This record gives sequence, structure tokens and C-alpha cells, in this order.
Amino acid sequence: MNLPQILQQFKADPGFMTNVTAWRVLRPRDGIYADFPPNMNPALAAAIAKHGIKRLYSHQAEAIRLIIEKKNVVIVTPTASGKTLCYNLPVLNTLLDNPEARALYLFPTKALSQDQVSELQEVVTLMEGQVDFDIKTYTFDGDTPASARKAIRSSGHIVVTNPDMLHQGILPHHTKWVKLFENLNYIVIDELHNYRGVYGSHLANLLRRLQRICKFYGSEPQFVCCSATIANPGELAERIIEQPVHLVDKNGAPRGEKHFILYNPPVVNRELGIRRSYVKEARKVARKFLLNKVQTIVFARTRLRVEILVTYLKKYMRKATRSPNLIRGYRGGYLPTERRAIEKGLRQGEILGVVSTNALELGIDIGQLQAAVMAGYPGTIASAWQQSGRAGRRSTTSVAVLIASSAPVDQYIINHPDYFFAKPPESGIIDPDNLVILVDHLKCAAFELPFPETEKFGVETTREILEYLVEKRVLHYVKENPETKEPGKFYWMTDAYPAEAVSLRSATPDNVVIIDTTHEERVVGEVNLLDAPMMLHDDAIYIHESKQYHVDKLDWDRQKAYVHQVEVDYYTDAHTDTSLRVLDVAKETAVPGGSKAFGEVNANWQTTKYKKLKFETHENIGFGKVELPELEMHTTSYWWQFNPDVADHLEISQENLGDGLKALANALGTVATVFLMCDPRDVRTAPMVRAPDSQKPTIYIYDNHAGGVGFSQKLFHLHDDLKQAALDLMQGCECEHGCPACVGPPLEVGEKGRESAVGLLKL
Repeated sequence: MNLPQILQQFKADPGFMTNVTAWRVLRPRDGIYADFPPNMNPALAAAIAKHGIKRLYSHQAEAIRLIIEKKNVVIVTPTASGKTLCYNLPVLNTLLDNPEARALYLFPTKALSQDQVSELQEVVTLMEGQVDFDIKTYTFDGDTPASARKAIRSSGHIVVTNPDMLHQGILPHHTKWVKLFENLNYIVIDELHNYRGVYGSHLANLLRRLQRICKFYGSEPQFVCCSATIANPGELAERIIEQPVHLVDKNGAPRGEKHFILYNPPVVNRELGIRRSYVKEARKVARKFLLNKVQTIVFARTRLRVEILVTYLKKYMRKATRSPNLIRGYRGGYLPTERRAIEKGLRQGEILGVVSTNALELGIDIGQLQAAVMAGYPGTIASAWQQSGRAGRRSTTSVAVLIASSAPVDQYIINHPDYFFAKPPESGIIDPDNLVILVDHLKCAAFELPFPETEKFGVETTREILEYLVEKRVLHYVKENPETKEPGKFYWMTDAYPAEAVSLRSATPDNVVIIDTTHEERVVGEVNLLDAPMMLHDDAIYIHESKQYHVDKLDWDRQKAYVHQVEVDYYTDAHTDTSLRVLDVAKETAVPGGSKAFGEVNANWQTTKYKKLKFETHENIGFGKVELPELEMHTTSYWWQFNPDVADHLEISQENLGDGLKALANALGTVATVFLMCDPRDVRTAPMVRAPDSQKPTIYIYDNHAGGVGFSQKLFHLHDDLKQAALDLMQGCECEHGCPACVGPPLEVGEKGRESAVGLLKL
């Protein structure tokens, strides 16, 4: 049975179609083509022709023209539209004309780096015998042997690496990379949409350091960026590289017919809003494709889910008397050679099905699959389209099925197909001038090169920050030399190596290490310091990949939690008292029933107690006290303030108002992460019946990163959209009085919580 026949069977199956919230068909489209640039090196043109490419897509031709004109570009087209050719062609063409030229490629993952190097080497091999020298392309990451590093530094024409390696392994040792920095023509940043929030803010500062070093060595590289579809690719690129950018977003690649199905598993507990396991539903859908020999990729959100689904699908293969080796897993933790073999098996059709984390979401070449099944919403619309794009890379029919979990974000997306299929409203938001991140990178930059007193590192207050670091005895200031007129400079003066202490993945690098003492001491995980009081307090049940651990002791001073493995029928839920004090109001505007604002706040929170809740029933079977110090953070927040008489206006009690504020805060927090394209942990909500500053009912949504990363201002401008989205989430949910999928657990928000929240939204 072929794929169109399987799709017809799905349509004829009432049991399947009852759970489908949307079935959209994207019609096939012919490609739009253009000629190669006239000044391309003949050897390169011949090699590309041997590679099977006779003409360019229109977006490739436009991007290459702009790059040849020395413009910075950002290319935004779907998966499998040939974005890599947009930068590989001009880079290789430049290298053929000037063998001394250099290029630096930045990819977010090692797998993508390896894939890119393989593709480049194929083209270079096809040029052998036609050019006078060998273009050397190397990967430089943590796996690169020490013996190869010297050769890469001296003779690598194209150096492929990742931001973490650039941060710790290249920039601090720039004196060993003189050849690269003196001749750097191109910096390529792939998968730009990954660099948002804290990670993107770090990357922007990393590129400030990189451009500073390039200027020192006399080079001025050109930037080429590639991104999945997001709302603001041009703006994000310009914020990251701090230079003007030309946007290329008119896709000229052909497309076969594509079916996109949104599937919501049936409800099994209406009161609690619990649905049938999305993992089992994904297994069932994938099984239909695989048993009919339709090459399929299944995406799961965690490594554990990957292994569970691989186990299920291999079992199906055995039952069908077919080789279980037709099904493979793919995730972090597999050996590089194993991952390369899986990628090759997919390309050559030897592997029928692969279950992967988002590691295969990116542009690694895995051939021409026909079906993609997503077990759970991947977190952003951009990622969902990326994952769906892994199927349908030829001009044939393909299908993508998104299966929702019971999580609030999943339920919002699956029940709002028009929102999902419209132009993504998600924006990549960064704040390079976040003080915590900026200071860390200023230290790294000062270690790399001294700072002249007039130099600006992104902000006008650079000198004040440098003088503060002098006071802290991190830097040393040498005054202007009156004889040579050389300006005063700030020099690094401590023995510490600053880049090692700076993590690009968080604004605050501190974390708590979790040590399992069941048999012998071993580290099983880590938790951000700010989250540790809620997850790792004494007597908490910490769950890690479905294994349960009892927390015996949280050593707060040494940042270690000691745990042992247990099997119990309950979990713990900690209660945290939060207080916010507004430090500065950046902007405030009246809205119906109150006002909206954003600005700087001081957040204080303390975990004071915890509940023991039984699995399945969620009934409260006990509680305990938590004695830990209060935590404090200066950050930014958006807040929605209601008039003092709002309870009387809605004719509800103060208790119901409190429950309504909690329910509304939970719903707003859910939809905020959708609009911001961020992790749910990047923002926190704090509902208050009487805010300390105004004594008015207020809901705060604040950046969960010291200094803030720009989310609050965006939420302020999205106020009306957030209200409507929260209302849609609540009214579209099938539960009776509110559930974890819309407003939070009934025990937390009360029976009238959702009803009161709807009243607040309709003011």
C-alpha cells in the first residue's frame, strides 16, 4: 500500500478522524530557476554540474548575487531548499580565486558540522585535477585530536566549528590562529533561529569579540546567515551581528504535495484533562506507515521517549517477521560513528524508520523520507515546520502528523490550527546588552586583547563597566602615554581564564549537581541554581528519566544534592512565595479594566513547603516544611494591573479573584512561551491580589534570567494577542472546571478559577 492509499484509509476511519483537529494539504509547486553567476570559476561550475545541479533555484541565485556584492545576507527558506549552496558556492569561488582566503562556519551541533564538511569535501573531490591546490575543510570541535589542531590552524581554508568551541577554544587562543583571522572573508551562521533568548544574547557578544579580533588582524569578514521561518529573521540577524543585513526569503525550490495532520489523542479523564498517551498514539500512527514500507521519521522530545518508541517499533517489526534492524534510534549519547552509519542507512534506504530527538531536525542529509510523526509539539512553530520538512524532499506526496500531549502548550497549538498554519508570529528575541552576559564577555574580550579607553563594546557605558572591573581587581588600567600619545588601556590582570567560567547556555552559570548515593556516589544530573529549591529541597522526590530519587540532603553552600533511588507512588510539588518590587517603569498604558506596563523589577522568592501528591489521582497525602534561604534577582517584567474594584465589578469573592488571577497567570504564561518562541522555564508568572507597590490585583510575567533578555517589552506589545490567546486556550479546553492543560491543576486554582479568569479576560 502506498502513501496516498494509507492517507485515504485514515480519512475513512472515524476513530482516527474524530481526533483530527486539522488536515491541511499543501499543493505541489514547480521550482523557479535561475542561471549560475557569469563570473563563477569553470572548475567549480563543472563540479556542481557533476553533483547533479544544472541550474540554481531563484533564492540561491539572489543570495549568491548579494554575497558577491559584499552584502551581509540572511536566507530564510524551508528545509531541503538548498540553503547550503547559497554560501558554499561563493565561498569556494573566492577560495579558487584567492587561496589565502579563509571562511569560518558556525553550526549549533557537531552532527551538522560533520555533515557540512562531508558535503564540501564531495564538491572539492569533484574538482580534483582541475585546480592547482587542495581546498582544506576541517571540523574543529571537542573531538578534534590534538595532533590535527596545528594543521587546522595553519592550513584550514574552511574551519567548521560551533559557538562553544569558538568561545573557549579559538578566540582566547587567537595568536595561534593568525592565518585565519588575517584572511577571514566569510563568517557563516547556520540555523540562526536557534540563537534566541540567553543563547542568542551570548552569541551576539561572542561575535562582538570575534569582530574585535578580526579588526586587530586587519580583516573585515562578511556574514551569511541561514534560518528557519520566524517572524523577524532580518531583525534577529542584525541584532546578532550588529550590521545591516539583506533578507532573502522568496523560496524557489519545488515542492511535492504535502499533507499536514494535527491529531489530539482522546480524553480519558475529562475532569483532570488527561488524554491517552501521545507516545502510544505516535507508535500506532508510525506503525501504519512502517508496515506499509513508507520510510518514516518519528520525533520524540526526550532521549527516554526515543528509546521507548524504538523498543515498541522494533517489536512490531519482529511480529511482522521483518528485521528489527530496519528501525533505529538517533540521539545525543550515540557514538559519532554510529550516528554517521544511521544517516547513511537512511540516505541509502537501508533503514526504514528512525526515532530521533530534535538532533535530526536540523539540516543533516538523511535522504528522502515520506512521513514524519511528531510525538508532542516540539516547542515552536518553526521547529514543527523544520521537523515536518524532513519528509517530502522529492516531488512526491509526503505527510507530517503532529500528535499533541496533554501539556498546555500542546493543547493550545493543536486546538488553534489557524494560528499554527498562519505566518508564524514567533520572534527570535535577544538582549546582547543584558548586564550579566555583557560583563562576562567583556572579561573574556579583555583577556583576548587589551581595551583602549575609547573603545565601545556594544554599549555606550563600556568604559564605566571596565572601570568597575578595575575596582574589583579583575582589570588593570594603564594611563595614556604622554610621549607616544598612546591612549590609556585596560589590561586583564588575574590568573583565571574567564571563558571557562562562562556558559553560553545560561545567564547564570551556577547549578546544583545531583549525586546518587544508592550504590556508590555518581553524578546523575544537574539543575539550575534558581530551580533547585523547588526540585531538590530535602525530602523531595526528584524524577530523572522516569527513575525516582529521594533527596536526602541539599547542600546549598556547596551546590550539591545527595539522593538515593526509590520506588514510591507519589511525587512532590513545592510551594514558593514570590514577591516583586517594581524598580523602574519603562512604559505604562491604560487598558480596559486597568493598565499594562513593563520595566525593571526585583524578584524575591523562597520555597517554604511542599505537598506529597499521589500519581494518577493527584490527591494530597501529606506535606512538609522547606528551610532554604530567600533568593533575589534583578530582572525585567511585563505586568497587567487591574482596578481595585475588579472583584465587585465581576461580582466574585476575593477568594475567587485570587483563584482567577492564578488561573489567568498560568494561561498567560503558557501562551507567552508560544509567542516568544522560548522555553517555558525562561519566564515566570506571579499573580498577586494586592501588589506591594500599588495594592492592586496584578499579574507579573518576568524574565527568569538576571537582567532580563528582552521578553518583557515584547509581551507588553503583545498584550491584546496574549489576552485573546489565553481566552481561546480556556474556552477550547474540554475539561469541566480547569485542568493542567489550560489553567493549571484544580487543587491549585480552585473550582471557580477558570470561570473567574475568563471574566478578567473579558473586561
